Amino acid sequence: MSETVIKIENLSKLYRLGEVGTGSFAHDLNRWWQTKVRRKEDPYTRIGSKNDRTKKAVKGEHVWALQDINFEVKQGEVIGIIGKNGAGKSTLLKLLSRVTAPTTGSIKTKGRIASLLEVGTGFHPEMTGRENIFMNGTIMGMNRHEIRAKLDEIVEFAGVAKYLDTPTKRYSSGMTVRLGFAVAAFLEPEILIVDEVLAVGDLEFQKKAINKMAEISKSNRTILFVSHNMSSIRNLCQEGVLIENGSIKSIGRVEHIIAEYITSNNNSDSSSDLVSIHRDQGEGNLIFKSLEFVDLPVVNGKKLKFQIRLKSMVAKKNYKELDIGIAINDMYNNCINHLSNRFIYKELTHDNDHAVYEVTVDNYLKPGEYNLTLFLRTKDTVQDFLENVVNFSVEDSNPYGYHDSQQIKGSIYPHFEINKL
Repeated sequence: MSETVIKIENLSKLYRLGEVGTGSFAHDLNRWWQTKVRRKEDPYTRIGSKNDRTKKAVKGEHVWALQDINFEVKQGEVIGIIGKNGAGKSTLLKLLSRVTAPTTGSIKTKGRIASLLEVGTGFHPEMTGRENIFMNGTIMGMNRHEIRAKLDEIVEFAGVAKYLDTPTKRYSSGMTVRLGFAVAAFLEPEILIVDEVLAVGDLEFQKKAINKMAEISKSNRTILFVSHNMSSIRNLCQEGVLIENGSIKSIGRVEHIIAEYITSNNNSDSSSDLVSIHRDQGEGNLIFKSLEFVDLPVVNGKKLKFQIRLKSMVAKKNYKELDIGIAINDMYNNCINHLSNRFIYKELTHDNDHAVYEVTVDNYLKPGEYNLTLFLRTKDTVQDFLENVVNFSVEDSNPYGYHDSQQIKGSIYPHFEINKL
């Protein structure tokens, strides 16, 4: 039976927003005496609220970034930690990496830990790449001979040979991440902790990093991996942890955890109001108002049909040369289909908010969870972009009468024939 290498019990982290001190020197001194010398709880800690990032901060408010976290990790397990931005994922990894201390609870680990939490983690900017490699190895308990034996592999993987003796403050963020990951991965830690920082690297490096972590996992070493890329989580991890508002919502097989995360973050009603959704992209003069599915439930072999309405944010303004784009994504956010009226030379205009744009698609999707990404452009101006905004389920009718439909890989049911000529 696998040995437990990480055990987390009743772990919580409380932050005070705004002010750092208590407000008086006497109270600060008393806090130091109680927490640092007597190892007692902070006498000035008040009951905090959960970390809801959508609410406005109040000066001096106490917020639980994490609260009552309990789980164990066995040797050789690869755990994917997922959740919304601000859910507490990075805070958890910082606590595991001893970057910060918990407010309550305990963490017990067994073995050397290497972590890559953000660009430049563990690097001194005035030291060269070579010096930082030796410094990090020494911190992990390795001697110079062990580090020197791994040096060539680290440098080759990171692709920084030309700049190895240059201070890391002159490195780009991509170079820093590549070297940081190479150091963490090649110095053979028993536990490797990697945050979303890999997204800073280019696609080639991301692929190398994922392959390296897969290689590490086969050598019975433990990996904790945070990412918003569900495909990477699915391909690399066996187990998943879903964190929501500072608490663990679910722990289990990674496929089930990803499905729960995707479902909880998308609208699943037949009709979805899109006006109130926060936008980060687009000019916003014309936006998506609503999307409504027609002929529910959605069944494969039957037409997938939905209706879209738009809303003009500028009074009495008409729009020509509309480009309405729809991406159908699977539960891992891989694009299955990309549709647009311009692909079929269909000209669309908008002069009335009551206008309805109906989309009809031949539905070959396998049963499962899917979502839609919506894109709107007028001439050369992007007006609106909503990513993964509407979730829907596809039920199975096995439209082509396959002998064993569950054996078909991928996301669609292809209509095919095999004949001897």
